Amino acid sequence: MKKLNYVLAALIILFFLIQLIPVNRVNPEFDVEFELEAPVKVKEIIVNSCFDCHSNQTDWPWYSYVAPVSWFVVNHVNEGREHINFSEWLLQIEEKREKIKEEMIEEIEEGEMPLPGYLMMHSVAELTDDQLLVLKTWAFAKADSI
Repeated sequence: MKKLNYVLAALIILFFLIQLIPVNRVNPEFDVEFELEAPVKVKEIIVNSCFDCHSNQTDWPWYSYVAPVSWFVVNHVNEGREHINFSEWLLQIEEKREKIKEEMIEEIEEGEMPLPGYLMMHSVAELTDDQLLVLKTWAFAKADSI
């Protein structure tokens, strides 16, 4: 029993010590001039379901301040921004934006996005069939027709 108490105490101390490891939770400055241009419905869906990981406007939830979860969250946001960053949408060439739209629809249809783990904490980010249809219409429309 004494050994179990020592192990438990060591784990508690370790938990508090890992909180001291710095994590870079930063929202880079962005120029609204380069932000996503899309119809209002599309932008509402993307802001609600994608912006936390795919923009420079991440709303860092309370659990992003608690290690080791914070490490995962920050890493995921950084990777998400590298792949698609809607705050820098217009910095991409048109062909790249069209490819991103296609990939976005594919990821949503396959249930890969929004991430299932994210949806557990943010159920409002789950996309309905109607929202997916709105995104598809936007994604596959000709740029000059929207």
